[in-house]
Amino acid sequence: MDPLADLLARGAATLAASDDLDASVGGLLELATDALGLPFAAVTLQDPDRAELQVALMVGPDIAARADFGTTFAGPGGPIAQTATDRVARMGDGLVHLPLVVSRGGIEQLAGVLSLARSGDAEPTEDERTMLGALAALTAVAIDRARIGSMVAERSEWFERMAHTDPLTGLANERTFSRILELELARAGRQGGEVSLVIFDVDGQTATNEAVGHAAGDDVLRAVAAVLAESVRLVDTVARIGGDEFVLVAPGAAGSVVAQRVLDGIAALPARGGRSISVSAGVAKFPGDAGTAEDLKTAANAALDAARTAGTGGLGAPPTPATEG
Repeated sequence: MDPLADLLARGAATLAASDDLDASVGGLLELATDALGLPFAAVTLQDPDRAELQVALMVGPDIAARADFGTTFAGPGGPIAQTATDRVARMGDGLVHLPLVVSRGGIEQLAGVLSLARSGDAEPTEDERTMLGALAALTAVAIDRARIGSMVAERSEWFERMAHTDPLTGLANERTFSRILELELARAGRQGGEVSLVIFDVDGQTATNEAVGHAAGDDVLRAVAAVLAESVRLVDTVARIGGDEFVLVAPGAAGSVVAQRVLDGIAALPARGGRSISVSAGVAKFPGDAGTAEDLKTAANAALDAARTAGTGGLGAPPTPATEG
């Protein structure tokens, strides 16, 4: 097979085998040292978030002799930095440095620099130039593909997190709360256990927003959320379900104790904008107060209304049903 065709075929197979940066680019470097008979190959990456170039991979039988490759060639003002700046291949010290350039949206972007060791300092033949250019193009595509895959994965993870998280406080959102409440109730039903649902309402939040502004009001909500997150147990779940409403799902019989710990922590918060911070809370328990998620929410809201009636900063329980005489 023609050497160039062989290089392209093996390079394409390497790219198709993995979109992982180390696997794909490392495979291409090994291809360079094997198919082209080169003693050393390295890739230096241009990180979009950093100014300096970073040596990412080095392969080949001559790698031990190139231990100082990064400091000697990849430092500021070195041949690799110059290749990255002017995007023109250069030779010297038995190495050829090739810019790795990709195009996206019609704009050329530097991905890094491919460095290959050659025997002697003679100019490469036309065939060698063609093969080195093909290898550089394959390597640039491999780097770009790996970066796009990483970006897609990060974006997917971000969307997944945003779908379950309240953006202001970082707590779980109402969607996540509802799912976890159903799961905990199902578990408690199977095991004969208890679950407490506590609804917290920040006292006077509307007045705070009107008096000192929504930015200060948001600070209050974040402060309350921080106390909630710090006060609960690992088995508990806290969420923000409305403008100034938070909930706690507490498996077991200790829901009221945890809720009181939250209230004490919030009472100790410093004032914001000259206004003290307090919350009222209502607790309801499964199965004693309700047998379904919706009924438990109704009972916890009734308990919250009782706490508001009694005064701010308190913990209420569902009203006891009147017994028939």
